[in-house]
Amino acid sequence: MIAVIGSNNVDLVVTVDHFTEAGETQRCLDFERFAGGKGANQAVACRKLGAQVAFLTCVGNDGNGEFAYETLSKVSVEGFSVKTDVPNGFALIEITKSGQNRIIIYPGANALLTKQILTENLQRLLPSNIVLLQNEIPFETTLEAAKIFKEHRKFVIFDPAPAQNIDAEIFKYVDIITPNESEMAFLTRTDDVNHGVEKLLGSGCKNVLVKMGDKGCFFKGQMGEIYLEAFKVRAVDTTAAGDIFNAGFAVEFERTKNLHNSLIFASAAAAISVTRKGAQSSIPTRNEVIEFLKERGVDI
Repeated sequence: MIAVIGSNNVDLVVTVDHFTEAGETQRCLDFERFAGGKGANQAVACRKLGAQVAFLTCVGNDGNGEFAYETLSKVSVEGFSVKTDVPNGFALIEITKSGQNRIIIYPGANALLTKQILTENLQRLLPSNIVLLQNEIPFETTLEAAKIFKEHRKFVIFDPAPAQNIDAEIFKYVDIITPNESEMAFLTRTDDVNHGVEKLLGSGCKNVLVKMGDKGCFFKGQMGEIYLEAFKVRAVDTTAAGDIFNAGFAVEFERTKNLHNSLIFASAAAAISVTRKGAQSSIPTRNEVIEFLKERGVDI
């Protein structure tokens, strides 16, 4: 089983011709609403990709909270929510016609996922073999979760997104840190991937997995060193691709403990997702990933 401790958001998505410049007003080409949030995306993706999941999140008391709750209820994820008396978290997402995105997050109920709530729910989370963490809830809660799960000899994966207000203390409790290129640059103050990875390893990270979009992914650390090219697809929306990558990796790694194959599976899941619109609506099933790989002559 995989535990996910993190956010849920409702994604309010506007499709535009180009990213809006300062002082510019442009008419959007389309507007849609999707269930999202890094925690929820990873939890739902893990489930759709074949794992049992225990998810801890906080849900708001408004229409967006109702939408998020109803959406999550349709997925077989164990005991996923704590209801609150504040609005649900949401994300404003601007997507260009080429599929690139920019995201602004309002934390809402996610800010209420405290260490106390974590403690109250530990018994249903600790049977998991792997825990997925992100940075859209209070960092002190994420840090506490990393400590507790590492003390219980669980495998801890930390997605440092957004890459703000992160204390390097967490690195010693994390088995794999998974920044994208911009997050790695923010954390290390360098745009060079190799230099950034070395700085993270030197800061106490055991293993670093850099997600580089259509340029592939790069893994380096105690578990080995691997570079994989991305699968070539026509992207329409890159929202949640990194979350689906993390989930795909966790699911396959829990099943096989094979690092290389897990990265291939994660890359395929993410590649499929960017050909679809939305966050959770873009998540493929395990069978879809296997079929995608077979069509490309890849057997894992």
